[in-house]
Amino acid sequence: MTDVIVVGAGPTGLTLACELALAGVDTVVVERLPERMRQTKGGVLQPRTQELLDLRGLLAPMQARAMSREPVGGHFAMLPVPLDYGAWDTPHPHPLLVPQWEVEEVLEDRAAEHGVEVLRDTPVTAVEQSDDGVVVTAGDRRIAARCLVACDGGHSTVRKLLGVPFPGRPGTFTAVLADVRLSSVSDLVPSTAGHISTLTREAGDRWAMLVPLGGDRYRFTGGVTGEDEPARDRPVTFEEIAETLRSVYGEQTVLADVENASRFGDATRQIDAYRNGRVFFAGDAAHIHPPFGGQGLNLGVQDAFNLGWKMAAVLRGRAGENLLDTYHAERHPAGAWVLHITQAQRVFAAPRPSADALALREVFTDLLRLPETNRHMAGLMSGLAHGYDIPAAHPLAGQRVPGLDPTLFRTGLPVLLDLAGVLPPELPATRAEPVPGLPAAVLVRPDGYAAWAADAEPDLDTLMSDPCWAILSA
Repeated sequence: MTDVIVVGAGPTGLTLACELALAGVDTVVVERLPERMRQTKGGVLQPRTQELLDLRGLLAPMQARAMSREPVGGHFAMLPVPLDYGAWDTPHPHPLLVPQWEVEEVLEDRAAEHGVEVLRDTPVTAVEQSDDGVVVTAGDRRIAARCLVACDGGHSTVRKLLGVPFPGRPGTFTAVLADVRLSSVSDLVPSTAGHISTLTREAGDRWAMLVPLGGDRYRFTGGVTGEDEPARDRPVTFEEIAETLRSVYGEQTVLADVENASRFGDATRQIDAYRNGRVFFAGDAAHIHPPFGGQGLNLGVQDAFNLGWKMAAVLRGRAGENLLDTYHAERHPAGAWVLHITQAQRVFAAPRPSADALALREVFTDLLRLPETNRHMAGLMSGLAHGYDIPAAHPLAGQRVPGLDPTLFRTGLPVLLDLAGVLPPELPATRAEPVPGLPAAVLVRPDGYAAWAADAEPDLDTLMSDPCWAILSA
């Protein structure tokens, strides 16, 4: 018997496995695919996700694998005004482009260092749960565990086996995502990966976006206006991509090879409860939305950071079972808000907008040029503006306190900081200099949010009643 079974070896599942194993929780990952899909896919790491990865020393190896890109801000609905993430006092003010399979490779290497076993070519075919645990049939194995976390994507097998509804709205279009090689290009093909508003083109009933990956390789996204959700299951053909390239970029743009290809849609769905007994849902298994703004991978990774330390604390007897209920309480609203803002972007990013939509687009583009509006939208799209119902949103990611050892957060434990000498010396606090805008003392959760904060006269009873204190003082 193991402690936790994680179903799905994508970014969400592997991040969760790293967090659990770091805390000493026995974890097994099962994955239906025999090998990792080497596709660029959702390769955008937003600033808040970069902060979280940096806490664990995982950002540097991802930066080393990042695609070359101009240092530009994010975007809302591909409108031609970069979002200024630097207005949020983050050490990572630009989105980082890393192919998804390389994100997964870094995470799996770290998980392996902590002893996590990833069982590939092992599809889940049955899930049985009781009050005490879960038994999973995966491949030719039956694995018992105290908890299961479904990180197996938008078509989650676990969700279907348990009969968990996935309410929402169906998609309105499909598009193709592929990594391709071009034998020749026209002047219309971009040579650098700049702001997304400069990369998308339309011609006739087709639209496309090419992102240079180096040499003759590009990430292709494109489609035909008017295609609907049922077409998503149709195989992607070489000629389909070639025709779109010719139509949008001219006859000089010649497709040489399709390395991989898939279809995606813009359906919007979210389960009502992120917990079902001893089974939890994270990432696309819990929520799907239009791929506007590079939110999906980030939302799932942040789910994993939220759930990992809580599940570890409960399974190791350092916190009560009710701590696990805060996972849904905190992450369901976060997911709902991302669904909300991606739905809003449909209006602006529709391939064939109405005259009214075009007028609205122009008005909102002007609004984005206002510093206050730009900062607000930058906070939403980057994840930096989102906070839970706790003393502070995300006051720390190590770098916000000058001179603080960044490795302090690599243990996955809470960190108690005394920034003004207000805590009794016997408490296990790290002392540092005061920082404008931060409280005098703060208890930082393993996921970088503040669990407790105080000014001149700290309420130690409240501090010591917090689950993070129990973890820290164990």
